[in-house]
Amino acid sequence: MSADGTGRRKNPIQEIFWTRTGLLLLILLVTSGLAMIVSSAMAAGTGKNLVTALATGTLVSAIVGFGQTLITATASQRAMLTPLIEESRQALRDLSAEYRSMNREFFPTHVFEPTAEPDPAFNRLMMQDLQSTRQYLFRGFSGRHAAARLLLSRAEWEIRAVVSDPQNLSGISGRARYLIRHSAADVDQDTINARLHDEIRIGLVGLYLARSRCTRMEVSVISDPPIDRVEIFDGSVWVTLYSDARSTNEFPRTLRFSEGSFIYNMERTEFGRICASPFAHQMVIGPSTTRDEFIAQFEQVTGSKLTEETFLELTAEFHRFLREFSVTAELGG
Repeated sequence: MSADGTGRRKNPIQEIFWTRTGLLLLILLVTSGLAMIVSSAMAAGTGKNLVTALATGTLVSAIVGFGQTLITATASQRAMLTPLIEESRQALRDLSAEYRSMNREFFPTHVFEPTAEPDPAFNRLMMQDLQSTRQYLFRGFSGRHAAARLLLSRAEWEIRAVVSDPQNLSGISGRARYLIRHSAADVDQDTINARLHDEIRIGLVGLYLARSRCTRMEVSVISDPPIDRVEIFDGSVWVTLYSDARSTNEFPRTLRFSEGSFIYNMERTEFGRICASPFAHQMVIGPSTTRDEFIAQFEQVTGSKLTEETFLELTAEFHRFLREFSVTAELGG
């Protein structure tokens, strides 16, 4: 059945009525009716029988023709229109599936706009991804948030992390520029550099404290990491855009892509390339790693001595950060 201008569908009788066939059938009915009227007015023996026969034959022809046209129209619709409709529907389904596939490959599943404080919705969804993953890959600046998420969860993972070298000022310049844009005008470069230096050291200690949540932890310390933070789970990748110069908040825009997307595969490949770099210093931490073993590795990859007193200070700083983060992110730690 077809549709009229209002979107309503016509049945075969309506279609017949508005076609030339319908007009012809109407003419036959009118002719038959006029012939019957004329026949009823004629006297016997003056051709009345002939006119009556003509009227009757015309009426029968109209009725038979109407029925035949109705049957033919219905059969034609079934034979031609229905398959065409089904083909069109299938084409639309295929096109929709193609667009969905393209969306999964190139478009993020979630977009989180910049915020001045940790976004609870952002953190809840990321924690769900963390709970359902077996391997957690983190590439960022200090690793503080990764360590906090591990300690606020109740599962075990294999984690590989890439963080910045605290002794290399060029490696922290990108993050320093981002923080200066969102800090008070009187904050100088040296203050920012000192803050970032401490964050990296706190993050490394935090990762060590989170070792009980991991079957194995590999930390790569590199001198010039990419400025954007990337967190890769089994089913998703999160890209936090610290490179976005338009951001006006401390926590920048973040995009989440699903597994199988172009960005997921690209970031996973790039992560493996960075970890395999000969310029990356490796730390391997497990549940049985002792404090002395960690301190030795810390000094080896960072080039700075970590005393017992400094270790305790960094531990206290991390636990303070953990409490603040769990409250602002509403993670209930």
